[in-house]
Amino acid sequence: MSVPSSTMAAPKSQADLIYELQVRAKRRFTLGVVISWIVMLAILAFLFSSVKISVGGFNFKTIHLDKAFIQENIPFIASGVWITIGISALSILLATILALLAALGRLSKFPPFYALCTFYVSLIRGTPLYLQIFFFFLALPQVGIILPGLWAGVLALGLNYGAYMSEIFRAGLSSVGKGQREAALAIGMTTGQTMRRIVIPQALRFAIPPTGNEFIAMLKDSALVSATGFVHELMWRATKVGRAQFHNLEALITAAVFYWVMTLVFSYFQNRLEGRLSRGER
Repeated sequence: MSVPSSTMAAPKSQADLIYELQVRAKRRFTLGVVISWIVMLAILAFLFSSVKISVGGFNFKTIHLDKAFIQENIPFIASGVWITIGISALSILLATILALLAALGRLSKFPPFYALCTFYVSLIRGTPLYLQIFFFFLALPQVGIILPGLWAGVLALGLNYGAYMSEIFRAGLSSVGKGQREAALAIGMTTGQTMRRIVIPQALRFAIPPTGNEFIAMLKDSALVSATGFVHELMWRATKVGRAQFHNLEALITAAVFYWVMTLVFSYFQNRLEGRLSRGER
């Protein structure tokens, strides 16, 4: 009795076999990465396990952490996480606006606007972020402008990152083909309408993934705002309890873990967003 052709499995094509090999290789690579991470985390945990080892007369002791101190003060340190995120969110919003304006200025044919934007980028890039924070917090009061530590930090971070991010937005604006601009002008759009409806939306699509990376970097640089002493974010809280109770190691490691976790979380969402945008381009 012959077997119906519909029940017979069709032979796999060479393309299907190649695809399966690629999937398997990717899975093996991912598994290898996960195992390597687990091993490195285990080694890191062992280094801070307070274990004493004696081998052939050689004594080795891992780093001791006061777990009672960590458990007691972790809620106080953790409460600074939201302030850190808030500072970074306000700063990246300001930086994005300034970066877009600076990028438009650097592409402008109007000399004063071009000069203003290039001067801003040169000045901010030529001075340290730490100096800029203290300038807005300590120097401006001499001329009658008094800013709270929080807003001095937001202004400094926004101006600093805006200058660096202007290159991202300039590249995004330049990536829009000249033909699209000419087509928009040909159908009667003004230069302003062309920028608002054609150029800027496409430039923002190009600039969003790098802006996410800048936000993640800003999460860590926001620790510099703690130097003012009036912004009780993550770093300020860690150094306060660490110095007060002479447990700087435990306090700073706790803060480092929070920064690391925030970076991992936001990196995950940034990668998802970047993947979604790249699929849209295809």
